[in-house]
Amino acid sequence: MKRYIDLIEQTFEFPTREFGVDENHTLLFNNVRLTDIIKEYGTPLKISYLPKIAEHIDNAKLLFRNAMKKYNYKGNYTYCYCTKSSHFRFVIETALKSNVHLETSSAFDINIIRALYDDGKINKNTYVICNGYKRPKYLEDISALHNDGFINCIPILDNLKEIDYYLEHSTAETVSVGIRIATDEEPNFAFYTSRLGVRYNDINSLYLEKIKPNPRFKLKMLHFFINAGIKDNAYYWSELTRFMFKYCEMKKICPDLDSIDIGGGLPIQTSLVFNYDYQAMIDEIIENIQWICNKNNVPVPHIFTEFGSYTVGESGAVIYKVIDKKQQNDRELWYMIDGSFITQLPDSWGIGQKYIMMPVNNWDSPYEKVNLGGLTCDSADFYNTEAHSEDLYLPIFDIENEDQYIGFFHTGAYQESLGGYGGIQHCLIPAPQHVLVNLDDDGNIVTELFSPEQDSDSMLKILGFKANGNGEAPKTTTVKKVKKAVEEVTEETAS
Repeated sequence: MKRYIDLIEQTFEFPTREFGVDENHTLLFNNVRLTDIIKEYGTPLKISYLPKIAEHIDNAKLLFRNAMKKYNYKGNYTYCYCTKSSHFRFVIETALKSNVHLETSSAFDINIIRALYDDGKINKNTYVICNGYKRPKYLEDISALHNDGFINCIPILDNLKEIDYYLEHSTAETVSVGIRIATDEEPNFAFYTSRLGVRYNDINSLYLEKIKPNPRFKLKMLHFFINAGIKDNAYYWSELTRFMFKYCEMKKICPDLDSIDIGGGLPIQTSLVFNYDYQAMIDEIIENIQWICNKNNVPVPHIFTEFGSYTVGESGAVIYKVIDKKQQNDRELWYMIDGSFITQLPDSWGIGQKYIMMPVNNWDSPYEKVNLGGLTCDSADFYNTEAHSEDLYLPIFDIENEDQYIGFFHTGAYQESLGGYGGIQHCLIPAPQHVLVNLDDDGNIVTELFSPEQDSDSMLKILGFKANGNGEAPKTTTVKKVKKAVEEVTEETAS
């Protein structure tokens, strides 16, 4: 019978730059021997390989630099990290070491900006692109950045009334703003036009009636976001072209406008079968932007991107142990894991996201078709196909005498936030321990435990139980009722 490694080598070009197999028939991830980490920390286990973050940032900068040189593009390129992909300090600070700027999505993001500034990780010249529909606290904190001298804090207006708050509360000598344009969604989406941003028909009036009359305020940027990311298809090129013609129209009436933000990130690998030509795609973007600007006799804009998944996605991995084998009928064999897909890889459950899945060990063993089952009592807690195949194969092993570990790779974006890191998970499945993998100054692999497995005390506290599990809920205060009673007594006394 053929071995698992034979299956992989016949299906893919393997090994790759990122994955290989050592002399012990175990998997290497970026030259990290995963069995060593498993031996030290156990499973389930989340891993962040931090050097991959800098690698992707540097690669994206090179792609744009090459394209701009090829077409003699006169604008500048600025790489922003989209913090909502992963808010962890170790991610943001690793990205900042590569001289990136930041894009925010909500009020608490501004607290992170303040913390980074206090720690000397950013300065008041750092670009802070503020996206999202802004509630009062977010508006207040953005204005506070303006007033404290963060000269490159640029709120991206998401509706027609947002600018009113800044006009009243941002007192800086110069305040730069952007406008997000509501793009059309993909043809198969539930809605025709994005709920986010300002309609094309309202852009001119928003500028002419509210921004232009106030000399302290400058419209510096138009923001373009495609939820599906940067893809080489008719939908993407049509929306980008429409956006650029609008930019040229606005540039003729707004001399301060000089930048565009082409949000929607570059794709990451979700399978060993991956044929996306990054350089060709960026070349075509630069060429199209320049062609449209030349056609309209408008200087080309500076280009900002806000790559999130591309920055951090491929740095992440999740490792599980197979703890049981269940033959449920003649055709369906289940490998049960010591974790949960619903709670720990929610995109795999919520939107059917596929990741690179491979066994960590036993690559020299024969293989069989399997389904992977998670720990929750929900029937949807499973994983049974790959991006390139309708079937899932893993090594055959003796559950009584052998261990089998499996890994899911390129899981570094969004999963912790979507799963509710540090909170309550479905069936109270704890968050797994999280290990950071880095390289020291001599290029040696070093690991650090970022967080242990979530314990029961933290869950009980959130749920209102005593940490020792004695069934007694903590006493709650009745401050509001007491205050109301005091007010009533005061009124009676006065009367």
